[in-house]
Amino acid sequence: MTQAVNAPAVSAERNPFVQMQRRFDKAADFLELDPGLREILVTPYQEMTVSIPVQMDNGSLRVFKGYRVQHSIARGPAKGGIRYAPDVNLDEVRALAAWMTWKCAVVNVPFGGGKGGVICDPRRMSVNELERMTRRYTSSLLDILGPERDVPAPDMNTGEREMAWLMDTYSMHKRATCTAIVTGKPVGLGGSLGRTEATGLGVAYIVREALAHTGLPAKGCRVVIQGSGNVGGFAAHFLQEMGHKIIAMSDMYGGIVNPNGLDVAKVRAYLKEKGSFEGYPEADPVSNEEMLLLECDVLVPAATENQITSENAERIHAKVIVEGANGPTTASADAILERRGVFVVPDILANAGGVTVSYFEWVQDRMGYFWEKDDVFQREERVLVEAFASVAAAAKKHQTSPRIAAYCVAVDRVAYCLKMRGIYA
Repeated sequence: MTQAVNAPAVSAERNPFVQMQRRFDKAADFLELDPGLREILVTPYQEMTVSIPVQMDNGSLRVFKGYRVQHSIARGPAKGGIRYAPDVNLDEVRALAAWMTWKCAVVNVPFGGGKGGVICDPRRMSVNELERMTRRYTSSLLDILGPERDVPAPDMNTGEREMAWLMDTYSMHKRATCTAIVTGKPVGLGGSLGRTEATGLGVAYIVREALAHTGLPAKGCRVVIQGSGNVGGFAAHFLQEMGHKIIAMSDMYGGIVNPNGLDVAKVRAYLKEKGSFEGYPEADPVSNEEMLLLECDVLVPAATENQITSENAERIHAKVIVEGANGPTTASADAILERRGVFVVPDILANAGGVTVSYFEWVQDRMGYFWEKDDVFQREERVLVEAFASVAAAAKKHQTSPRIAAYCVAVDRVAYCLKMRGIYA
C-alpha cells in the first residue's frame, strides 16, 4: 500500500488519509496503474501550514494554526471547503482534499481537489474574532488562491458569512471584485440559488437511484439520518417529500427516534429554536451511536468521519447506506458490510451534490448570468443520475463494491488527464 504521509499516532482504521489510500490502492489495482502514476495520484500537489495571529476582543493575542492542501490540479482548479474545529489536523485535511479530487472526478466537473482548516473552537469566539481570523487566514493563502487556481467553499462550522469575508479580503488585495474566488457565498454577492440545499438534495437523489438499483420501494422506506445540518436536514426534508418515513434524526449532542415517523418540518423548527433535540415531545431520545444500529431500510450517516467501523458494522441493520458525510465508514467496515450484503453508496458520489452546485456557482460568477433554482436542481439531478449510472457500470465491469467502483471511475479520469498533460521537466 502507498505509504501515508506523516500519519499521526492514531489507529490506522481511524486515520482518514490511510483510509483514502486503501480505497485508492484497490482501484489502482483494478486499473493496473503504473507505480509512478500511482505515486503522483496519491501525493498532495501542494500543502501550506500558516500561523494566524489574531487580536482577541479582550486585547490579548492568540496564534491559530491553519492549513490548505491542494491534492490535485490535473483536471482544473483545486476545489474544497474550509472547516473550523478544535480537532482539525493535517492528515484529515489531506484526506478531505483527496476525496474532493475523486468527488469532482466521479461527477465529472472540471475541478481538482483541495481542502482547508483552522484549529479553533468557533463556539468560543466572537463574530469579530472569527472575522479577523478568517481575513488573516485568507491573506496568508493569497499566493495559492484564485478562480483558476484554488476555489474554497464552506465546510464544518463555516458558511456564507465566512465566504463573504474571504471573497472581500481576496478582492481588496486584487483591487477588483472577484466573486468566482469562492463558492457558498450569499446569493446577493454572487452565490447560486439552491446551493444551501444542494448536498442534502443530492443525497435524496442518490437514495432514489440506490433504491431503484436494489429493488427497494420508491416510497415508504424507513430512513435513519445521523445529522441534521445542511446535509442531514435537507436530505430528511427531500426524502420525506419523496414519500419516505424518517424515523430518526440527530445532532452533535444526540438524536430522537419515532418508529411511526418524524414530522421533519417540526423537528427542524424545534432544533432551530432550542439548539438541540433534548426534550422533543413526539419522539424518544437515542444516542448517535445507537441510532446507527436501528432497524431501517436506508441509513444516511451525515455527521462526521469514522462513524461505521469494524466495531459496529456487524450490527448495522440498514439495507442501503448512503454516505452524506465525508468518510463516515472505514475500510475495515467496508469489508464487513460488503460480506453482509449491505449496499453502500460512497461519500464521493452520495454527497457530491454540493460540489456540483458549487461548480454551477463558479460558472455563473464567471459569466455574470445566474440561473433559476429549478434550473440548478434539474442540472444537479442530471449530473448525479449520470454519475450513479457510471459507478454502477464500473461495479459490474470490475465485480466490485460501489465504493471501489466510484474510485475506479474517478481515478481513471484523473489519470487520463495526467497522461495527456504529461510530466513537466
